[in-house]
Amino acid sequence: MDTICIKDLKKELKKEMDDSRFEHTLGVMYTCGALAMRYGYDLEKAMLAGLMHDCAKCMPNAKKLKAAEKNHLEITDLERKNPFMLHAKLGAFLAKKKYDIEDREILDAIRWHTTGRPDMTMLDKIVYIADYIEPKRDKAPNLHEIRQLAFLDLDKALLRILEDTLGYLGDSTDHIDSMTKKTYDFYKQQFS
Repeated sequence: MDTICIKDLKKELKKEMDDSRFEHTLGVMYTCGALAMRYGYDLEKAMLAGLMHDCAKCMPNAKKLKAAEKNHLEITDLERKNPFMLHAKLGAFLAKKKYDIEDREILDAIRWHTTGRPDMTMLDKIVYIADYIEPKRDKAPNLHEIRQLAFLDLDKALLRILEDTLGYLGDSTDHIDSMTKKTYDFYKQQFS
């Protein structure tokens, strides 16, 4: 997992993504690197996970659903109704099968970057938070504060993002993956 690998993967992903998604992806990759430096985590591993986190995002929704079915990935009713939600799960699969990434921690960080999960690894947190705070993001509430918090306390930043996400989505079960709520409950309990 050297910089040549990341350089080659960048070229591959640039072909697969539209310009704005590729810019976002690079922003997440570099934000993962910054957070890895801050928290003493493996820099290249964090940057690779950030680079690959949306590798399935630009696939058309019908194709996402078909690929998930064909490869026997678990599909929830919510994901079946909203196939765009499959991109994290499918991304972890593609990272392994298409891009030859074997590192379980990287694959898991890709898999959980949209919902989180209870008891996340350092890399899970880095990718989840970087995806939310990367420089091109500008619509999320409290973004300035969360960006600062991310470099002070990763867990508190994670909880704040989960709170804001659930607050934004409200009580609508049509758009909230149950894992997001489980993740929030887990981290809320850590601070109680």
